[in-house]
Amino acid sequence: MYDEVLRGGTVIDGTGSPGVIADVAIKDGRIAAIGTIPEPATIETDATGKLVTPGFVDPHTHYDAQLLWDPTASPSSIHGVTTVIGGNCGFSLAPLRPGDDDYLRKMMARVEGMPLKALELGTDWNWESFGDFLDRLDGQISVNAGFLAGHCAIRRYVMGGEAVGSAAGPEDLEKIRTELAKALEAGALGFSFTNSTSHSDGEGEAVASRWATPDELIALAEETGRHEGTTLEGIVPGCLDRFDDDEIELLGTMSAAANRPMNWNVLTVDSREADRVPRQMEAYDRAIELGGKVIALTMPVQVPMNMSLANFCGLFLIPGWGEVLNTDIDERISRLQDPDTRVRLLEYGQSREAGVFRRLADWGDYIVGDTYSNENEGLSGRRVKDIAAERHMSSFGTFLDISIADRLQTIWWPTPQDDDDESWRMRAELWSDGRAMIGGSDAGAHLDRMCGAPYPTRFIGDCINGRRLTTVEHAVQLMTSDPASLFGLRDRGTLTVGNHADVVMLDPAAVDSGPAKLVTDLPGESARLVADSNGIERVLCNGVAIVEHGVTTGAVPGTLLRSGRDTRTVTAR
Repeated sequence: MYDEVLRGGTVIDGTGSPGVIADVAIKDGRIAAIGTIPEPATIETDATGKLVTPGFVDPHTHYDAQLLWDPTASPSSIHGVTTVIGGNCGFSLAPLRPGDDDYLRKMMARVEGMPLKALELGTDWNWESFGDFLDRLDGQISVNAGFLAGHCAIRRYVMGGEAVGSAAGPEDLEKIRTELAKALEAGALGFSFTNSTSHSDGEGEAVASRWATPDELIALAEETGRHEGTTLEGIVPGCLDRFDDDEIELLGTMSAAANRPMNWNVLTVDSREADRVPRQMEAYDRAIELGGKVIALTMPVQVPMNMSLANFCGLFLIPGWGEVLNTDIDERISRLQDPDTRVRLLEYGQSREAGVFRRLADWGDYIVGDTYSNENEGLSGRRVKDIAAERHMSSFGTFLDISIADRLQTIWWPTPQDDDDESWRMRAELWSDGRAMIGGSDAGAHLDRMCGAPYPTRFIGDCINGRRLTTVEHAVQLMTSDPASLFGLRDRGTLTVGNHADVVMLDPAAVDSGPAKLVTDLPGESARLVADSNGIERVLCNGVAIVEHGVTTGAVPGTLLRSGRDTRTVTAR
């Protein structure tokens, strides 16, 4: 007898092939049969009129901390995600020297927007090696999860405080390489790094990875390539806009040195910046010439995100803005009231140097969210340019005045400026370009500012009931077998007999994401944005239901993915 049979659904197997009506039988955590199945099962599930797909694979998350107190990887799992990859951008939680946990918590709070109180209260931080960290999660998670070894943690573990501000000498580099090897042998899926200028630690200093020379990075890529089932991930300043030639050369050289694919986050598509995509794709083309492979991650939907002048967000990263916003609230308000400062900030936001952050400088199209003063009563939900017209003021001045009235606590929702038909045409074209892959949710990070986790339901819903820019079969492939293939996940990513039974059953008429909403369910009653799923009726991980009718079950059948055991080697050449 089978454990479960999903009967009569349209099976979309993840390969891109047309869906077919069939039964799917599950036994001992694996897919046992697909077709017409007369045999009974312990659980009989009527899938008539539903789609049955592989579980979705999110290749870029920061669930490293959250999984320690939330095994469900909420809200990703309720949107059909059954596998997550963490440790991205050079930021893992191990290795960790005793007594260094406060530094690491404050760094993660700054660079990845994880509430400090949640990090302090959510776990005991009682591990040291990368293997220790993996062991803490093994057998305790609802989804499959694999983690890259982050350069910042390894460098800090070896060099201590000297990791920030210093290049690694020959002895240090050998020790760093040894620690990376230990992490990979323990099951790290690969190596991640950052030299992005947007990444600073809790003290405002450039994070440890940013002090590495190209030679150090290439040496660590070489070490990664010595271990089975590993991969590379990185972020450089040009990831957020356009690469310079040195960045393209570094990414390609690292990939070639490891003979492993390198993926980077994140490629934004905007018809107003039509030359960005061709420039970023040059990283792939050059890597091929060098003997490597460099893959862009790109999101297929627009991610809800909010801003506040009181708390770190993308506005702080506009050139020239940080020196004003990285002051205490009273000083910040004083500077924002100064006419000359306002002129400078306005110019900075529209400058070429602002790069991708120029998309945040369309002040009139911001929508007022939560407000906190009598002066701003009744403004929530309104657009800045409409308020500015009533006040006979500029949109930027109105934006600042509303913020100042709330002592900068106002929640702002930027209206996407890349929602035009041409931008969507460009995205659809990119989805069929082998040089890019769907991903970049940052799920588990920037928790009160953005909510990227629901992209699978939003994307599939749009393909079925919205713009219909690609087929649902292609959309499923982009979020299942494609990322599974990049990471070499063994027996995952397709509905194939013998594969692990990571399965989603969804209602095609209803599938979508609900709106982002702020909840206070993190440790210490810290806040985060979440979104409910619509149409997700059943999610199985390794054959066990982890979601039923959009609600997590609490089951923890997820596999802690370890390199070599759970991944095969995917080479760049």
